[in-house]
Amino acid sequence: MSWKFWQKTKEEDNKPRKKKTRSREWLDAIVFAVVAATIIRVFFIEAYTIPTGSMERSLLIGDFLFVSKVNYGARIPMTPVAFPFAHHTMPLTGTKAYWDGVQWKYRRLPGLSDIKRNDVVVFNYPQGDTVALERQDVDYYQMVRSEGWSAVNTQYTVVSRPVDKRENYIKRCIGIAGDTVSMTAGLVSVNGKPEKLKNTGQFSYEVTFKSTDVNFGIFEEMGFSMRSADPDIMQMSQNSYAFTGSELMMDKVRKLDFVASVKELSKPAGQAEIDVFPHDPNRNWNVDNFGPIIIPKKGWTVKLDSASMPLYERSIRIYEGNKLEKSGNGWLINGKPADSYTFKMDYYWMMGDNRHNSLDSRYWGFVPEDHIVGKALFIWMSFDTNGNFFNKIRWSRLLRGIH
Repeated sequence: MSWKFWQKTKEEDNKPRKKKTRSREWLDAIVFAVVAATIIRVFFIEAYTIPTGSMERSLLIGDFLFVSKVNYGARIPMTPVAFPFAHHTMPLTGTKAYWDGVQWKYRRLPGLSDIKRNDVVVFNYPQGDTVALERQDVDYYQMVRSEGWSAVNTQYTVVSRPVDKRENYIKRCIGIAGDTVSMTAGLVSVNGKPEKLKNTGQFSYEVTFKSTDVNFGIFEEMGFSMRSADPDIMQMSQNSYAFTGSELMMDKVRKLDFVASVKELSKPAGQAEIDVFPHDPNRNWNVDNFGPIIIPKKGWTVKLDSASMPLYERSIRIYEGNKLEKSGNGWLINGKPADSYTFKMDYYWMMGDNRHNSLDSRYWGFVPEDHIVGKALFIWMSFDTNGNFFNKIRWSRLLRGIH
C-alpha cells in the first residue's frame, strides 16, 4: 500500500459523515419494520381473527388468535412476489395483492411436531383454487353444481388462486394421514373408535317442553344466544324447539323440571346430500352419516376404480398436479395407463366444533399438507360485536390457550 493512498484513505475516514435527513431516517425505519414484521409473519407467528361461528364454542366470532408457523414448520412462500400484510386482495382497490408470474415449489422448514388429532389448525381452503369474485362467500364448485358451469362462468368473474393465496380456514384436525374416518348419527369414528364431540363443541338437539309457558331468560343465563341474527334456540312445533349447544349445556337443560325430553338432531342414514363429499350419486352420504374414508398418506398406494376415484380424483389431479384422464374402462395418468396411484403428500380431515354450522371436510374432502399454515396457540384479544360499549371485550377469554 502506498503512502499517498494510505493518507487519502485516512483523510476520508476523518471527514464528518453526512447526517441523514429526518425523512430518510423515517424511511429507513419503516423499511426495516416492514421487513422484520414480514419475516416474523412468514416464519414465526401471525395474528388471525375468527369471522364465523364454525368453531363455537371452542372459538367465538371476534376472537383474535396467534398462530404458530414454527410448530409444524414454516412454509416457504410459494408466491413470493406479494404486497406486504395483504393476503390475496388489496384492501382499498380490491385488486390482486400478489403476482403469480413467479411460483416456487412447496417446501417447508423442519417443525417442532407433526399435526396431531384434535389440534386446531389454520390452513388454506382446498377448494379456493377457483373463485367467483362477486360471490366469494360461496364455494365456486357448489355454485357450479347448483347453477351449472356455463351460467357461473358467464355471470361472474372467475379467477384462480395459488395455494398460499387461498382463503384461510381454521378447524380441528379429526383425522391424520392414514386414518380411516366415518360418521354415524353425528358421531365421528376414527380407525373404528368413536370420538365424542369435545365439551366446547356444539351439536343440534330437539328439546320438548311440558307446557308452552316457558321462561326463555333462563337459557340466556346458561349461555344460549337469543339474538335474532344467530339464535341458538328456534321453534319447531308448539312445545318443541331446536337447540344448538354443547353437551354440558344440554345436560343442564335436561335437569330443568319443565323439560320433557332432549334428543340429538341428526339426518337419517341414507338421506343423500349432493353437496357432501365426494358428491357421488352412488353414495347416500350426508353431514351426519358418511364413510368409511381412508385419508391419503405419503407413499400409500390406492387402486383406481369406480369406488375409489370419486374420493381421490381431486387429490391426484389438482393437489398433486397430475393430468388425469378416463380411457375406456381404465385411467391415464400423465398420458400413461394406470390402475393404481401412490400419493406424494400427507392429507388431513378437518371439521368444525359447531357440527351443524361448519363448512369443513364433510363438504370438500381432504386438506393437503402443502395447504397447512400453522397451529392456533392462544387468544390474545376477544370482542363481542353484539355487546354494549363497556362489555365488548370478553375479559375471560384474553390470553386463553386453544386446546
